[in-house]
Amino acid sequence: MSNHNIKALLFLIVLVPAVMGLRPGFTVPPAQAQAPAKQILKDNEELVRLYQEDQADRAPASAKDIDWSVVGPRDKARLSRVKELYLQNNLHTGADYYRAAMILQHGDTPEDFLLAHEFCVVAIVKGKNDKDTRWLAAASEDRFLMNIDRPQRFATQYRAEPVTAPFRLYRVDESVTDELRRALSVPSLAKARAREVEINRK
Repeated sequence: MSNHNIKALLFLIVLVPAVMGLRPGFTVPPAQAQAPAKQILKDNEELVRLYQEDQADRAPASAKDIDWSVVGPRDKARLSRVKELYLQNNLHTGADYYRAAMILQHGDTPEDFLLAHEFCVVAIVKGKNDKDTRWLAAASEDRFLMNIDRPQRFATQYRAEPVTAPFRLYRVDESVTDELRRALSVPSLAKARAREVEINRK
């Protein structure tokens, strides 16, 4: 083989891979193409327990059967611990944020309810986009608004004023549509108003 042919062959050996690498749809695999193993996050077991205790304290069929002199201090202790877990960056999964939000929903201040709403948003972003989380996102916003003396938006909150009076649906911003309520797994405004009778019957 002549020197000229050898040079032409070497040129093709170098050129062809380079051209193929530029062709659309053709990918030259990198030397080490293995992606790092995806970390699987686990639910915080302490939050699971705190959430279960919170719900068990509200298990009676009627709110009138709950002994708030017992449940109130438990709520405060759970609330304090959830805030500690949050500040220590110990909430990881969508379920963690949802459970923490439910406990915050049983807090005392507008800031508790606002943080509960934000936790619901994070839970949804992290994949817990179910009817319970959507409902709590709406309810926590409503409770926040009620506690800063603003009309609620999704008609989830009822209040007895004074405490011995029957429960009534707290005032509602009627510019919010039932379609938006439905998107957040909340009943229509008409159903929310009709529920007053059911609540006071318990």
